Amino acid sequence: MRLILLDQAKQDLADIACYIANKSGNRYVGHDFVKKILNKCRDLAIYPYQMGIPRNELKEDLRSFPFGNYVIFFQYSDKILSIVTVIHGGRDMPQYFENESTQN
Repeated sequence: MRLILLDQAKQDLADIACYIANKSGNRYVGHDFVKKILNKCRDLAIYPYQMGIPRNELKEDLRSFPFGNYVIFFQYSDKILSIVTVIHGGRDMPQYFENESTQN
């Protein structure tokens, strides 16, 4: 299965790397954490439909997988796994996706 990162997910990962780098004082710490998230995304692509929780209440065909303090949101279609967004687990998920859908 092919893995793609949507623009929002790319921005999220860049923001996460910067945030962790700033908090830790070491840019490599942020970079390494994002690498681990990407490795988990590859795992999600290797085992399609076997991992993650369906999150249709947030968005049709959306699934999620927790990773540390973050949640990876993704969708499967045909032979593609699309990483939609990666956000902190403490966020108000329904509010986030409601706002996201009104911006598109």
